[in-house]
Amino acid sequence: MPQDSDSNDQSYSSSSPQSSNKQDSSDDTRKVQRREKNRIAAQKSRQRQTQKADTLHLESEGLERENSALRKEVRRLTEEVNYFSSLLSSHEALCTLLPPGASEAVYGPRTFQPHISSPRFQP
Repeated sequence: MPQDSDSNDQSYSSSSPQSSNKQDSSDDTRKVQRREKNRIAAQKSRQRQTQKADTLHLESEGLERENSALRKEVRRLTEEVNYFSSLLSSHEALCTLLPPGASEAVYGPRTFQPHISSPRFQP
């Protein structure tokens, strides 16, 4: 009879490690799958972040080009205003149709002054 109980003990003890091995293997598989999914999610997140940074960089460059072009246009228009102001001043001295001192009342001040005084908006 002792042999019988030994053989039963062996079969019982051998079945327990197999069940625990299957569970360990299943847990390991789930861990590996979870790590793989996490790795892929992190990679996608980094790609999205890089693409967003690239998009913002391109947008910034475009806005800087547009800003530069607008500043050039402001400079050109300021020069044009100054030219026409000087042309008007030289004409007023020769004009016989305007009474003396009337040009200030009709045309306003002779020099151009920008309405925005912030240094950020200076040409």
